[in-house]
Amino acid sequence: MVTIRAEISSDVGPREALLNRAFGVKRFRKTSEKMRKDRLPAEGLAFSAVDENGKLVGTIRLWNIIAGSAGEALLLGPLAVDGKARGRGIGAALMNHALSTAQDLGHAAIVLVGDPAYYDRFGFSGQGTRSLHLPGPVDRARFLGLELVQGALDGAEGLIAACGRLDEGLKVAA
Repeated sequence: MVTIRAEISSDVGPREALLNRAFGVKRFRKTSEKMRKDRLPAEGLAFSAVDENGKLVGTIRLWNIIAGSAGEALLLGPLAVDGKARGRGIGAALMNHALSTAQDLGHAAIVLVGDPAYYDRFGFSGQGTRSLHLPGPVDRARFLGLELVQGALDGAEGLIAACGRLDEGLKVAA
């Protein structure tokens, strides 16, 4: 049995270890990861999947961004599930929980860089991101969007920029 809950501070270390196993340290070179650097996830939109023993087996976070002319939106990622727990629907459960919560909180759109074959079942497509651009290299076929509010990405164009809360814990005392 797996429980999805809001991420807590004790999840951060195991989360980073899980992400390193899933994506390797090269993940820090990715444009999406650079956009998340030194920022906190969007309020109420960081979730952990834990097993019956309380061990972290999955994670998902969403981040505040400005999606060009579309205005405020969210950047999803990364979504990761421990290799030993894959195939049990944990990733889909995390996605559905995150999408539902984002909609309940009044967010209008979500973008991500990921596998279209996986994310299309949740409604993501490249249609709304055609004229949006990330501030670094990205495989356009993997740059996807989802409207939580109909029309939120209609005609969206321009550069996506990170915004939202800075991670105050990263500031070094002078």
